[in-house]
Amino acid sequence: MNRMKLVAAIAVIVGMSVSAWGAESATKDEAIAMVKKAVAFIGQQGADKAYTEFDNKSGQFVDRDLYVVVYGLNGVVLAHGANAKLIGKDMTDATDVDGKYYVKERLALAAKQADFWQDYKFVNPVTKKIEPKEMYCQRLNQTAVCAGVYKH
Repeated sequence: MNRMKLVAAIAVIVGMSVSAWGAESATKDEAIAMVKKAVAFIGQQGADKAYTEFDNKSGQFVDRDLYVVVYGLNGVVLAHGANAKLIGKDMTDATDVDGKYYVKERLALAAKQADFWQDYKFVNPVTKKIEPKEMYCQRLNQTAVCAGVYKH
């Protein structure tokens, strides 16, 4: 009887661990919702206040591996929820590990479309590993407001 309880307890713990691990990564729907919330927040609070909140790692626009980044259509990072060192930098010539000019591509897509998905590779702030990423962006005036999900 004790052995059955032990096996049942282990099964519950393993099940909870798998569920918790799965919950560590944001979904595409959550990325879209985060971008829409960010765009609305910019409209309500103005860009300066909104960008400060986007940059706050413990704020409402950072959730697990999901965070908001805002690029000016000139390639300059205006807000970044995972890496404040990038704010104010022109990232136009940035490449991912495969040599893809992901910022140039993002800017070209933003110039043509009101919203879009983009694939590239980037460091996951949770795992600290370079992983394939899908970034959802919405153009807002002369910016692209984005949030992305990592594909495991």
